Amino acid sequence: MLHGGREHGTEPVRRHNLAYLRMVPLARALRSPGVEVWNLRHRVRGWNAPSLDPVRDARWALDRIAELHPDTPVVLVGHSMGGRTALRVAGHPNVVAVCALAPWIVPGEPYEQLRDKSLLIAHGDQERMTDPAKSFAYARQAKTVTERVARFTVEGGDHAMLRRARDWTRLVVDFVRGELGLAPMAPDIANAMHEASPRGLDVPLGGSCG
Repeated sequence: MLHGGREHGTEPVRRHNLAYLRMVPLARALRSPGVEVWNLRHRVRGWNAPSLDPVRDARWALDRIAELHPDTPVVLVGHSMGGRTALRVAGHPNVVAVCALAPWIVPGEPYEQLRDKSLLIAHGDQERMTDPAKSFAYARQAKTVTERVARFTVEGGDHAMLRRARDWTRLVVDFVRGELGLAPMAPDIANAMHEASPRGLDVPLGGSCG
């Protein structure tokens, strides 16, 4: 689990930081027999190019997981800056899939590291912080190196994932459990992944309020 942040910032991330806390309900929803959840708290709040502090933190965590659980498949779940971080470190040999929620993506973002991985992107249609058009363009690029790409538009969803919270959570849980082989992949995700580009990359996700 990789939380959001900001473009610049060297102040430490505290446990009460909202970006970190935003991932806690998702982490709780994912905990189940056969799943170990690591909710990474970054050292500092910023992306901080060229240092890329969250990327360094995520790589450290992945190496630590590999030491403790060799050859164990890892699914990365990242929100906003955490989505960008997850995409950047997807080339780690233990990573099998990435779930990027309202990801912060800029032109020129690398995607070759997603080759033969699975990718799910979700963006709310009430998004005001990150650009859904950029995540759509990125999904199209990713589709050139891996067939297993799906992208959903959460109808009524905002950046904080507070609107349609149950739908965001259901999407994440279904994807992670499906990719880890703990349950069949949910039909809406499986169908989106089987579609040729650009179909399957702008699938509306409605559902329950909350």
